[in-house]
Amino acid sequence: MIEISDSTLNYDQTTKLEVYAEAGISDYWIVNLNVRQLECYSQPYQNAQGEFNYLSKQIFLPHHSVVIPGFADVLLDLSRIFPQL
Repeated sequence: MIEISDSTLNYDQTTKLEVYAEAGISDYWIVNLNVRQLECYSQPYQNAQGEFNYLSKQIFLPHHSVVIPGFADVLLDLSRIFPQL
């Protein structure tokens, strides 16, 4: 699941994140336009209080490339998403 986010960032990082984790979505990405980074969440889980979240969060910056889950031989060049200012 991928969200492109600017004005909905807080909603995407909280409410949608919980919904996707509860649904068992294994990888949730937020293209954070506000700070020009990709947030990659993986490993959904439920804590002792019954809340859903992800165990892993990785941040990638515009000069990084990211492997697309399920496509190990495909790299996403983030400089194409976040062009030089």
